Amino acid sequence: MAKQPELDDFRVPYFESKKNDKFSLDDFDPAAKPFSTGSKDTDRARLSEIGAKLDSLQECLHAQQKRRVLLVLQGMDTSGKDGTIRAVFHEVDPLGLRIVPFKAPTPVEFAHDFLWRVHWQAPAAGELTIFNRSHYEDLLVPTVLGELDKDAFEVRSRHIRQFEELLADSCTTIVKCMLHISKDEQRARLQARIDDPTKHWKFDVSDLDARKQWDKYQAAYRDALAATSTEYAPWYVIPADSKTHRNLMVAELLLRTFEALKLEYPPAKESLKGVKVE
Repeated sequence: MAKQPELDDFRVPYFESKKNDKFSLDDFDPAAKPFSTGSKDTDRARLSEIGAKLDSLQECLHAQQKRRVLLVLQGMDTSGKDGTIRAVFHEVDPLGLRIVPFKAPTPVEFAHDFLWRVHWQAPAAGELTIFNRSHYEDLLVPTVLGELDKDAFEVRSRHIRQFEELLADSCTTIVKCMLHISKDEQRARLQARIDDPTKHWKFDVSDLDARKQWDKYQAAYRDALAATSTEYAPWYVIPADSKTHRNLMVAELLLRTFEALKLEYPPAKESLKGVKVE
């Protein structure tokens, strides 16, 4: 009998581990659906069930005001970062939930170090924060454009590891997901945006320029994930050709993360015992 897949099977080997040098995105099939039941309806029902659990757990996180959770979503254009957020957190109370989209640095942001604009967006106590793109854009894009040589890439990767270690030491649990889409599926999704006038707002000509650099981006992602997957901030490769399965897998990963925190509501206030509201 074939071994049932586990979430850790999709975790990028930790930086400096012996397995890390052999890590390749080619080992992960973007069309795979390892956690699917085979039925979209059943998978969506499971996603709804997880959503209800995440809502309760996130409320506990917010009430406790001690721990923090950071979810980082990265991926090529059309890999589904926005769709993942809508689907996974559809049933989660927005109280204590914050979404931060990162775009190209503004002139002011560009005038500072590359982590300046990121650090102040990190989750506060009791907060679940989602980075839609992230500080990794400042590692990936300059690499593809030839603006970072090998030495500069390694320095910036080290700064990212140290930054994330600082967050982890400050009671922040970090989960990083690379939404792994195939080139063929990206072509279909980009074409769908072009063919549907109501989706033109999602399309930018620069998406085609990035697509022409597909192989360079895949290599940059491979190097970035390998250089920054750590025990305190692991990377997971999420097959993203199937939107339903992508959403389900991210939800399962986040549920496991929250359950491992063993969250509890704050102790009852003795001062409220016996209080009657008139």
